[in-house]
Amino acid sequence: MFIWNFIQTEILGMQWLNQLTGICLEKLGFDLDSAIGGSIHFFFYDTIKIFILLSVLIFSISYIQSYFPPERAREILSRFHGITANTFAALLGTVTPFCSCSSIPLFIGFSSANVPIGITFSFLISSPLVDLGSLVLLTSIFGIKIAVAYVVVGLILAIIGGLCIEKLGMEAYLTPLVRNAASAQILAQPELTKKERIQYAKEQLLTTIQKVAPYIFVGVGIGAAIHNFIPESFVESVLGSDTWYAVPLATIIGIPMYADIFGTIPIAESLFAKGAGLGTVLAFMMAVTALSLPSFILLRQAVKPRLLGVFIVIVAIGITFIGYFFNTMSFLFI
Repeated sequence: MFIWNFIQTEILGMQWLNQLTGICLEKLGFDLDSAIGGSIHFFFYDTIKIFILLSVLIFSISYIQSYFPPERAREILSRFHGITANTFAALLGTVTPFCSCSSIPLFIGFSSANVPIGITFSFLISSPLVDLGSLVLLTSIFGIKIAVAYVVVGLILAIIGGLCIEKLGMEAYLTPLVRNAASAQILAQPELTKKERIQYAKEQLLTTIQKVAPYIFVGVGIGAAIHNFIPESFVESVLGSDTWYAVPLATIIGIPMYADIFGTIPIAESLFAKGAGLGTVLAFMMAVTALSLPSFILLRQAVKPRLLGVFIVIVAIGITFIGYFFNTMSFLFI
Protein backbone atom coordinates (compact mmCIF):
# COMPACT_ATOMS: atom_id res chain seq x y z
CA MET A 1 0.00 0.00 0.00
CA PHE A 2 2.83 2.41 0.88
CA ILE A 3 4.58 1.72 -2.41
CA TRP A 4 1.39 2.29 -4.44
CA ASN A 5 0.61 5.52 -2.55
CA PHE A 6 4.14 6.72 -3.31
CA ILE A 7 3.72 5.87 -7.00
CA GLN A 8 0.35 7.65 -7.22
CA THR A 9 1.29 10.77 -5.25
CA GLU A 10 4.95 11.31 -6.09
CA ILE A 11 5.49 9.64 -9.47
CA LEU A 12 2.12 10.00 -11.19
CA GLY A 13 0.68 12.86 -9.14
CA MET A 14 4.09 14.60 -8.85
CA GLN A 15 3.39 16.24 -5.50
CA TRP A 16 7.08 17.13 -5.37
CA LEU A 17 6.51 19.24 -8.49
CA ASN A 18 3.49 20.87 -6.84
CA GLN A 19 5.62 21.89 -3.86
CA LEU A 20 8.53 22.99 -6.02
CA THR A 21 6.27 25.12 -8.23
CA GLY A 22 4.74 26.73 -5.15
CA ILE A 23 8.14 27.54 -3.67
CA CYS A 24 9.34 29.12 -6.94
CA LEU A 25 6.22 31.25 -7.29
CA GLU A 26 6.44 32.42 -3.67
CA LYS A 27 10.07 33.40 -4.28
CA LEU A 28 8.80 35.51 -7.18
CA GLY A 29 6.37 37.27 -4.85
CA PHE A 30 3.08 35.51 -5.67
CA ASP A 31 0.52 34.94 -2.92
CA LEU A 32 -0.63 31.37 -3.44
CA ASP A 33 -3.65 31.94 -1.18
CA SER A 34 -5.05 34.56 -3.54
CA ALA A 35 -7.25 33.66 -6.52
CA ILE A 36 -4.70 34.91 -9.03
CA GLY A 37 -1.73 33.29 -7.28
CA GLY A 38 -3.60 30.03 -6.88
CA SER A 39 -4.58 30.04 -10.57
CA ILE A 40 -1.00 30.65 -11.68
CA HIS A 41 0.20 27.87 -9.39
CA PHE A 42 -2.44 25.47 -10.77
CA PHE A 43 -1.58 26.40 -14.37
CA PHE A 44 2.18 25.88 -14.12
CA TYR A 45 1.99 22.74 -11.98
CA ASP A 46 -0.64 20.98 -14.10
CA THR A 47 0.90 22.03 -17.41
CA ILE A 48 4.39 20.84 -16.52
CA LYS A 49 3.04 17.62 -14.99
CA ILE A 50 0.94 16.77 -18.04
CA PHE A 51 3.77 17.45 -20.48
CA ILE A 52 6.20 15.29 -18.47
CA LEU A 53 3.75 12.40 -18.29
CA LEU A 54 2.77 12.81 -21.93
CA SER A 55 6.36 12.72 -23.12
CA VAL A 56 6.91 9.36 -21.44
CA LEU A 57 3.49 7.99 -22.38
CA ILE A 58 3.41 9.04 -26.03
CA PHE A 59 6.89 7.67 -26.66
CA SER A 60 5.97 4.32 -25.05
CA ILE A 61 2.55 4.09 -26.72
CA SER A 62 3.98 5.06 -30.12
CA TYR A 63 6.62 2.35 -29.79
CA ILE A 64 3.82 -0.17 -29.17
CA GLN A 65 1.80 1.35 -32.00
CA SER A 66 4.67 0.73 -34.43
CA TYR A 67 3.62 -2.94 -34.32
CA PHE A 68 0.06 -2.02 -35.42
CA PRO A 69 0.14 0.02 -38.66
CA PRO A 70 -3.28 0.51 -40.33
CA GLU A 71 -2.69 -2.32 -42.80
CA ARG A 72 -1.92 -4.81 -40.04
CA ALA A 73 -4.82 -3.55 -37.93
CA ARG A 74 -7.24 -4.13 -40.81
CA GLU A 75 -5.81 -7.58 -41.42
CA ILE A 76 -6.21 -8.53 -37.75
CA LEU A 77 -9.75 -7.17 -37.49
CA SER A 78 -10.87 -9.09 -40.57
CA ARG A 79 -10.05 -12.38 -38.83
CA PHE A 80 -12.63 -12.00 -36.05
CA HIS A 81 -16.42 -12.07 -35.98
CA GLY A 82 -19.25 -11.23 -33.58
CA ILE A 83 -18.69 -9.77 -30.13
CA THR A 84 -15.10 -11.02 -30.14
CA ALA A 85 -14.36 -8.79 -33.11
CA ASN A 86 -16.04 -5.78 -31.46
CA THR A 87 -14.07 -6.39 -28.28
CA PHE A 88 -10.80 -6.69 -30.18
CA ALA A 89 -11.58 -3.51 -32.18
CA ALA A 90 -12.28 -1.61 -28.96
CA LEU A 91 -9.04 -2.87 -27.42
CA LEU A 92 -7.15 -2.00 -30.59
CA GLY A 93 -8.39 1.56 -30.16
CA THR A 94 -6.54 1.79 -26.85
CA VAL A 95 -3.16 1.39 -28.56
CA THR A 96 -3.94 3.82 -31.37
CA PRO A 97 -3.94 7.18 -29.55
CA PHE A 98 -5.90 9.26 -32.05
CA CYS A 99 -8.40 12.05 -31.54
CA SER A 100 -11.85 11.51 -33.06
CA CYS A 101 -11.00 13.37 -36.28
CA SER A 102 -7.81 11.44 -37.00
CA SER A 103 -9.58 8.14 -36.27
CA ILE A 104 -12.11 8.70 -39.06
CA PRO A 105 -9.69 8.11 -42.00
CA LEU A 106 -8.88 4.74 -40.43
CA PHE A 107 -12.62 4.10 -40.09
CA ILE A 108 -13.03 4.78 -43.82
CA GLY A 109 -10.10 2.49 -44.61
CA PHE A 110 -11.52 -0.31 -42.47
CA SER A 111 -14.95 0.03 -44.10
CA SER A 112 -13.44 0.05 -47.59
CA ALA A 113 -11.58 -3.14 -46.73
CA ASN A 114 -14.94 -4.82 -45.97
CA VAL A 115 -14.45 -4.91 -42.20
CA PRO A 116 -18.02 -5.22 -40.79
CA ILE A 117 -19.60 -1.89 -39.91
CA GLY A 118 -20.18 -2.70 -36.25
CA ILE A 119 -16.52 -3.55 -35.75
CA THR A 120 -15.36 -0.31 -37.35
CA PHE A 121 -17.69 1.70 -35.12
CA SER A 122 -16.38 -0.06 -32.00
CA PHE A 123 -12.92 1.10 -33.04
CA LEU A 124 -14.18 4.61 -33.87
CA ILE A 125 -15.76 5.03 -30.43
CA SER A 126 -12.86 3.54 -28.48
CA SER A 127 -9.92 5.18 -30.22
CA PRO A 128 -10.40 8.79 -29.05
CA LEU A 129 -12.17 7.82 -25.82
CA VAL A 130 -9.79 5.35 -24.20
CA ASP A 131 -6.05 4.90 -24.43
CA LEU A 132 -3.16 3.96 -22.18
CA GLY A 133 -2.22 7.61 -21.75
CA SER A 134 -5.63 8.57 -20.39
CA LEU A 135 -5.42 5.68 -17.90
CA VAL A 136 -2.15 6.98 -16.45
CA LEU A 137 -3.21 10.65 -16.40
CA LEU A 138 -6.55 9.84 -14.80
CA THR A 139 -4.76 7.74 -12.19
CA SER A 140 -2.47 10.66 -11.35
CA ILE A 141 -5.47 12.93 -10.70
CA PHE A 142 -8.47 10.81 -9.69
CA GLY A 143 -6.85 7.60 -8.44
CA ILE A 144 -6.66 4.10 -9.82
CA LYS A 145 -10.29 3.10 -9.13
CA ILE A 146 -11.80 5.94 -11.14
CA ALA A 147 -9.18 5.62 -13.90
CA VAL A 148 -9.80 1.90 -14.39
CA ALA A 149 -13.57 2.41 -14.17
CA TYR A 150 -13.38 5.07 -16.90
CA VAL A 151 -11.42 2.77 -19.20
CA VAL A 152 -13.74 -0.19 -18.56
CA VAL A 153 -16.97 1.73 -19.21
CA GLY A 154 -15.38 3.33 -22.28
CA LEU A 155 -14.60 -0.09 -23.70
CA ILE A 156 -18.07 -1.37 -22.86
CA LEU A 157 -19.64 1.65 -24.58
CA ALA A 158 -17.51 1.01 -27.68
CA ILE A 159 -18.42 -2.69 -27.80
CA ILE A 160 -22.15 -2.19 -27.21
CA GLY A 161 -22.31 0.78 -29.58
CA GLY A 162 -20.71 -1.23 -32.37
CA LEU A 163 -22.97 -4.22 -31.73
CA CYS A 164 -26.10 -2.04 -31.82
CA ILE A 165 -25.12 -0.53 -35.17
CA GLU A 166 -24.32 -4.02 -36.48
CA LYS A 167 -27.72 -5.38 -35.39
CA LEU A 168 -29.54 -2.43 -36.99
CA GLY A 169 -28.06 -3.41 -40.38
CA MET A 170 -26.80 0.07 -41.23
CA GLU A 171 -24.41 -0.96 -44.05
CA ALA A 172 -26.76 0.58 -46.63
CA TYR A 173 -26.13 4.00 -45.09
CA LEU A 174 -22.44 4.13 -45.95
CA THR A 175 -21.74 6.75 -48.61
CA PRO A 176 -20.50 5.88 -52.13
CA LEU A 177 -17.05 7.08 -51.01
CA VAL A 178 -16.87 3.94 -48.87
CA ARG A 179 -19.21 1.51 -50.63
CA ASN A 180 -17.69 1.96 -54.09
CA ALA A 181 -14.11 1.95 -52.92
CA ALA A 182 -12.10 -1.02 -54.04
CA SER A 183 -11.25 -3.34 -51.21
CA ALA A 184 -7.92 -2.25 -49.87
CA GLN A 185 -5.17 -4.73 -50.49
CA ILE A 186 -3.17 -5.66 -47.44
CA LEU A 187 0.37 -5.21 -48.61
CA ALA A 188 3.29 -6.82 -46.87
CA GLN A 189 4.96 -4.28 -44.63
CA PRO A 190 8.70 -4.33 -44.03
CA GLU A 191 9.52 -5.28 -40.45
CA LEU A 192 10.94 -2.31 -38.58
CA THR A 193 14.18 -2.59 -36.67
CA LYS A 194 14.39 -1.53 -33.04
CA LYS A 195 16.22 1.63 -34.08
CA GLU A 196 13.49 2.47 -36.60
CA ARG A 197 10.78 1.90 -33.98
CA ILE A 198 12.56 4.26 -31.59
CA GLN A 199 12.87 6.86 -34.33
CA TYR A 200 9.17 6.43 -35.15
CA ALA A 201 8.29 6.89 -31.47
CA LYS A 202 10.38 10.10 -31.32
CA GLU A 203 8.66 11.49 -34.40
CA GLN A 204 5.23 10.63 -33.02
CA LEU A 205 6.16 12.27 -29.71
CA LEU A 206 7.09 15.57 -31.37
CA THR A 207 4.08 15.52 -33.71
CA THR A 208 1.59 14.67 -30.97
CA ILE A 209 2.98 17.22 -28.50
CA GLN A 210 2.71 19.94 -31.15
CA LYS A 211 -0.87 18.88 -31.89
CA VAL A 212 -2.18 18.61 -28.33
CA ALA A 213 -0.21 21.48 -26.75
CA PRO A 214 -2.84 24.16 -27.57
CA TYR A 215 -5.61 22.01 -26.06
CA ILE A 216 -3.54 21.41 -22.94
CA PHE A 217 -2.84 25.13 -22.44
CA VAL A 218 -6.51 26.01 -22.96
CA GLY A 219 -7.75 23.12 -20.83
CA VAL A 220 -5.41 23.88 -17.95
CA GLY A 221 -6.26 27.59 -18.21
CA ILE A 222 -9.98 26.86 -17.95
CA GLY A 223 -9.30 24.43 -15.12
CA ALA A 224 -7.27 27.05 -13.24
CA ALA A 225 -10.10 29.59 -13.61
CA ILE A 226 -12.70 27.10 -12.38
CA HIS A 227 -10.46 26.01 -9.52
CA ASN A 228 -9.88 29.49 -8.14
CA PHE A 229 -12.58 31.87 -9.38
CA ILE A 230 -15.86 29.91 -9.59
CA PRO A 231 -17.54 29.34 -6.20
CA GLU A 232 -17.85 25.75 -5.08
CA SER A 233 -21.51 26.30 -4.18
CA PHE A 234 -22.29 27.30 -7.78
CA VAL A 235 -20.67 24.19 -9.28
CA GLU A 236 -22.41 21.94 -6.77
CA SER A 237 -25.81 23.52 -7.46
CA VAL A 238 -25.48 23.10 -11.24
CA LEU A 239 -23.37 19.97 -11.69
CA GLY A 240 -23.67 18.19 -8.35
CA SER A 241 -24.56 14.50 -8.31
CA ASP A 242 -27.99 15.31 -6.84
CA THR A 243 -28.93 17.57 -9.76
CA TRP A 244 -30.99 15.46 -12.20
CA TYR A 245 -30.09 17.49 -15.30
CA ALA A 246 -26.33 17.67 -14.58
CA VAL A 247 -25.34 14.65 -16.69
CA PRO A 248 -27.29 15.55 -19.88
CA LEU A 249 -26.17 19.17 -19.48
CA ALA A 250 -22.51 18.14 -19.24
CA THR A 251 -22.93 15.88 -22.27
CA ILE A 252 -24.53 18.64 -24.35
CA ILE A 253 -21.88 21.18 -23.29
CA GLY A 254 -19.10 18.74 -24.19
CA ILE A 255 -20.23 18.06 -27.77
CA PRO A 256 -19.29 21.46 -29.31
CA MET A 257 -15.94 21.46 -27.46
CA TYR A 258 -13.40 19.73 -29.67
CA ALA A 259 -10.40 18.83 -27.54
CA ASP A 260 -8.01 16.02 -26.85
CA ILE A 261 -8.54 13.88 -23.76
CA PHE A 262 -5.36 15.41 -22.30
CA GLY A 263 -6.79 18.92 -22.56
CA THR A 264 -10.10 17.81 -21.07
CA ILE A 265 -8.74 16.16 -17.93
CA PRO A 266 -7.63 19.44 -16.21
CA ILE A 267 -11.14 20.87 -16.64
CA ALA A 268 -12.65 17.69 -15.23
CA GLU A 269 -10.17 17.82 -12.34
CA SER A 270 -11.28 21.32 -11.36
CA LEU A 271 -15.00 20.58 -11.74
CA PHE A 272 -14.64 17.47 -9.59
CA ALA A 273 -12.69 19.38 -6.92
CA LYS A 274 -15.43 22.02 -6.84
CA GLY A 275 -18.18 19.49 -6.17
CA ALA A 276 -19.34 18.29 -9.59
CA GLY A 277 -20.62 14.71 -9.54
CA LEU A 278 -18.20 11.97 -10.62
CA GLY A 279 -20.59 10.75 -13.31
CA THR A 280 -21.14 14.30 -14.53
CA VAL A 281 -17.40 14.82 -14.93
CA LEU A 282 -16.94 11.51 -16.76
CA ALA A 283 -19.90 12.27 -19.06
CA PHE A 284 -18.35 15.64 -19.91
CA MET A 285 -14.99 14.06 -20.74
CA MET A 286 -16.57 11.37 -22.90
CA ALA A 287 -18.74 13.83 -24.81
CA VAL A 288 -15.77 16.08 -25.59
CA THR A 289 -13.61 13.24 -26.87
CA ALA A 290 -16.10 10.84 -28.51
CA LEU A 291 -18.66 13.35 -29.82
CA SER A 292 -17.51 16.58 -31.40
CA LEU A 293 -18.79 18.76 -34.24
CA PRO A 294 -15.56 18.55 -36.32
CA SER A 295 -15.65 14.76 -36.18
CA PHE A 296 -19.31 14.79 -37.28
CA ILE A 297 -18.37 16.83 -40.34
CA LEU A 298 -15.60 14.39 -41.28
CA LEU A 299 -17.71 11.33 -40.53
CA ARG A 300 -20.47 12.69 -42.76
CA GLN A 301 -18.16 12.02 -45.72
CA ALA A 302 -18.31 8.30 -44.94
CA VAL A 303 -21.86 7.81 -43.67
CA LYS A 304 -25.31 9.10 -44.57
CA PRO A 305 -27.27 11.34 -42.16
CA ARG A 306 -29.36 8.47 -40.78
CA LEU A 307 -26.33 6.41 -39.76
CA LEU A 308 -24.62 9.52 -38.38
CA GLY A 309 -27.73 10.25 -36.32
CA VAL A 310 -27.88 6.68 -35.02
CA PHE A 311 -24.20 6.85 -34.02
CA ILE A 312 -24.72 10.14 -32.15
CA VAL A 313 -27.84 8.91 -30.36
CA ILE A 314 -26.31 5.58 -29.30
CA VAL A 315 -23.12 7.16 -27.95
CA ALA A 316 -24.97 10.05 -26.26
CA ILE A 317 -27.42 7.67 -24.55
CA GLY A 318 -24.51 5.46 -23.47
CA ILE A 319 -22.60 8.42 -22.04
CA THR A 320 -25.69 9.68 -20.20
CA PHE A 321 -26.37 6.24 -18.71
CA ILE A 322 -22.72 5.97 -17.60
CA GLY A 323 -22.94 9.42 -16.01
CA TYR A 324 -26.04 8.58 -13.98
CA PHE A 325 -24.55 5.24 -12.93
CA PHE A 326 -21.37 6.83 -11.57
CA ASN A 327 -23.26 9.63 -9.84
CA THR A 328 -25.40 7.04 -8.08
CA MET A 329 -22.56 4.62 -7.27
CA SER A 330 -19.77 7.15 -6.71
CA PHE A 331 -19.26 5.86 -3.14
CA LEU A 332 -17.71 2.74 -4.67
CA PHE A 333 -14.94 4.70 -6.39
CA ILE A 334 -14.15 7.64 -4.10
